[in-house]
Amino acid sequence: MSAPPDPAKTRSPLRVFVTGASSGIGAALARHYAAEGAILGLAARRAEALAGLAATLPGEHAVYALDVTDAPALAAAAADFVARFGAPDIVVANAGVSAGTLTEHTEDLAVFRRIMDTNVYGMAATFAPFVGPMLAAGTGGRRLVGIASVAGIRGLPGAEAYSASKAAAIAYLESLRLEMRPHGLPVVTIAPGYIDTPMTEINPYPMPFLLPADAAAHRFAAAIARGTSYTVIPWPMGVVARLLRLLPNWLYDRLFVGAPRKPRL
Repeated sequence: MSAPPDPAKTRSPLRVFVTGASSGIGAALARHYAAEGAILGLAARRAEALAGLAATLPGEHAVYALDVTDAPALAAAAADFVARFGAPDIVVANAGVSAGTLTEHTEDLAVFRRIMDTNVYGMAATFAPFVGPMLAAGTGGRRLVGIASVAGIRGLPGAEAYSASKAAAIAYLESLRLEMRPHGLPVVTIAPGYIDTPMTEINPYPMPFLLPADAAAHRFAAAIARGTSYTVIPWPMGVVARLLRLLPNWLYDRLFVGAPRKPRL
């Protein structure tokens, strides 16, 4: 009599779609999930960097060179991924841009718009074409994941656009979580602190609790697997964020008005 099949060996591989996958957190998540045998959809603007990453990963993956502000391009990528591999188990809206902005500089308005379009509109545009197929396929174990930031918890000087975009992302993801809850599709909000990526390496100031990207990806994946509704990673930054949120405005202003600024583009 033959032994029953091992469920771990017969289980279908995870299907994961990640935006902003060519570097930083997105690339680290791609490496993490590929090492676990997942089938990946990798989307980013930089086609060459994206193809280079995909070439280093084990397994079968699809690459989509696109900008997340281009909703038709995302819809086409989603349709292709679903047609080839089926509805994804996890969609990670990770693409984001950051730069210092100052409202008094008129030339910064274009940068402000680019940051808001990418970090907020791009997140919604990423999820939009996948929600229908994911619900139709059954929501057991599936996740929508948005990468926000602790910068969205309180406004930071010199980061008007970035803080505003991440605050908007947190609120958007909370609204989406409520909308998806009756359908059984969890929405996971991850607010990273300082992660060692190309986005943070230009910061000309100390970054407490700085976490390597691959270590961060491991923690992100654990939170995604749990279906955690909201988490700050690493956790010490979460403690700091809660304390900052509790500070009265007069004290917060006094403490942070002279904080170092992110460089303007």
